[in-house]
Amino acid sequence: MATILVVDDELGIRDLLSEILNDEGHTVELAENAAQARAVRAQLRPDLVLLDIWMPDTDGVTLLKEWASTGLLSMPVIMMSGHATIDTAVEATRIGATAFLEKPITMAKLLKAVDQGLNRTPPKTSAIAAPVRLNAGLTMDLTVEAAMTGGIAPEPVVDMGPQSSQSFNLEGPLRETRDEFEKAYFEYHLAKESGSMTRVAEKTGLERTHLYRKLKQLGVDLARSKRNAL
Repeated sequence: MATILVVDDELGIRDLLSEILNDEGHTVELAENAAQARAVRAQLRPDLVLLDIWMPDTDGVTLLKEWASTGLLSMPVIMMSGHATIDTAVEATRIGATAFLEKPITMAKLLKAVDQGLNRTPPKTSAIAAPVRLNAGLTMDLTVEAAMTGGIAPEPVVDMGPQSSQSFNLEGPLRETRDEFEKAYFEYHLAKESGSMTRVAEKTGLERTHLYRKLKQLGVDLARSKRNAL
């Protein structure tokens, strides 16, 4: 599997992404700022970098530009931010970023972006500077993620299908019935929140790392949307 560098000044995001990627079999290195990212890049030469845009010392776009200008952008870099503008996304793409993930990052989009990055899927840049044109000649406003993919709207997360009302076998052992209920409960809320771990954590009152471990324990298929989209 791959060595992935996660660069983000928020401890919670570093921990969550690290646990998810470790569970997928990757080796994860962490950096909380550009200085640490430079050191890890020089020492380990990661296969892929998840890079936050807004950081206290040097922003992610500046670091990306630095790597590109010095010949160090030899690995795919996926940008992350909750407050980026389309102009920022376009600039990052032109410098060499392969994808962009808007926070809160959904499980399906994270895993798909990492898979595509590691497989060196080339970014579509031909239409990046132009607005998207619909068949009728209308203009559709670009989202930041669409700008990073050449004006292609991001694929919707596959509907996971659970319903708000379900039946359970009350004749079975308590533990099995409880696990069945909890699995259905979390699958329902993941579908309702489009796979956002952050929103499901807020809804259920669980810390995100605890929530992720709980989902894995119950056998909730977190990569289901990823597989359906491939």
